[in-house]
Amino acid sequence: MQMPIGVIVNSLAVLIGGFFGAVLGDKIPERLRVALPLTFGAASMGMGIVYIVKMNTLPAVVFALVLGAAIGELIKFEKGIAWCAVRVQKPISRIFKNSGSIKDEKEFIQQFVAILILFSASGTGIFGALKEGMNADHSVLLAKSILDFFTAGIFATGLGYIVSTVAVPQFVIFMTLFFSASAILPMTTPAMVADFTALGGMIMLATGLRISGIKAFPIANMLPGLILVMPISHLWTTFIH
Repeated sequence: MQMPIGVIVNSLAVLIGGFFGAVLGDKIPERLRVALPLTFGAASMGMGIVYIVKMNTLPAVVFALVLGAAIGELIKFEKGIAWCAVRVQKPISRIFKNSGSIKDEKEFIQQFVAILILFSASGTGIFGALKEGMNADHSVLLAKSILDFFTAGIFATGLGYIVSTVAVPQFVIFMTLFFSASAILPMTTPAMVADFTALGGMIMLATGLRISGIKAFPIANMLPGLILVMPISHLWTTFIH
């Protein structure tokens, strides 16, 4: 049985990065807090392009992305994740007092919700966990771990030690996806996996644009496309292509 190396490393990166960020606090220069997210976004976009070129069936991937995004918008998937994040934040904040520089409660909650979604429900993370479960490819999650380590550190300068606790829901979600993908793998073909990889790359590209502040794509609402793309790819290649 394969080990979820990427999932474990990614969760540890958030845990340790958040701890060191809270310890260092204001010792991290402001210019780094502003500049590094732009670099994180560029890295995510580059990763997305690498996976998009693996595409097998362009119409199937585009159709799955559009249909999945429409479903996500209709069911307000991203807003639902934000609602859950607020509910998770309240009991955690009683244990971990706001030790960071952010004192305004509304701003504190908004930033905590943002990092909970970024680390636990981003397109890159969900795609990475599924990909690792399917073919033991740790590369997406290992690359994400490098970004998350520094991102957690930057956020922790303002939010404090509570950032490290995000590693817990992240680990649970990614492990669930990892084992689900292992069960799905026997029913897939190389073409289906290639199209799944390409759609994940598109979401990673959109994630990079959002992290960089270029365009606030509703990333979470695109995630249903990852569920749809392989069946659509199979039907397309079987009956149309």
